[in-house]
Amino acid sequence: MEKLSTKSCPDFAAVLASREPVPGGGGAAALSGALGTALASMVGNLTLGRKKYAIYEEDIRRILDRAESIRLRLLALIDQDAEGFVPLSKAYSIPKEDPDRDRILLEASIQACQAPLEMMRQICAAIELLEELTEKGSVMLLSDVGCGAALCRGALEAASLNIYINTRTLSDRERARRLNEETDALLDTYVPRAQAVTDKVRARLIRA
Repeated sequence: MEKLSTKSCPDFAAVLASREPVPGGGGAAALSGALGTALASMVGNLTLGRKKYAIYEEDIRRILDRAESIRLRLLALIDQDAEGFVPLSKAYSIPKEDPDRDRILLEASIQACQAPLEMMRQICAAIELLEELTEKGSVMLLSDVGCGAALCRGALEAASLNIYINTRTLSDRERARRLNEETDALLDTYVPRAQAVTDKVRARLIRA
């Protein structure tokens, strides 16, 4: 399979808009999360070395290291999500009278949940970095922190839908429950935190 993560922006958008089955919502979620995380890196890089923020230099370097790791992981997940869809698509095409169909479909559905769930975990970590940057990043880049949080919030919610679409038909209902519970917990915790960052940024910009 051709790597989707190395496509140019116009090419990625074009294949996303086409009749090709991948990338889909999962790939778009991972890319959005990577862009939100990249904004955290930009803020860190442009804050680093400024005398006004010297007290935070060690924290900024840590944020930069972590953000780079998250960004690269999310880009890799674009391709992993696409790879996870292929066996699921094939499983649905197996004749219903095939005795192995249910088992293969179950395994493929569980596997298809793994990339978006990992996206959510990574995006949550990015939101934590953006929270920190509201206080430690350059005030001149405050709007970029808010933009990063808004992208990460959307990416988080988008990734969750790619889990729910598979758990709703999962024959192993206990596994479905566990996957849904983790997804719910990440949403319940981090959507408000991302929103709080954008709200804080908006309030500070309006006051300015």
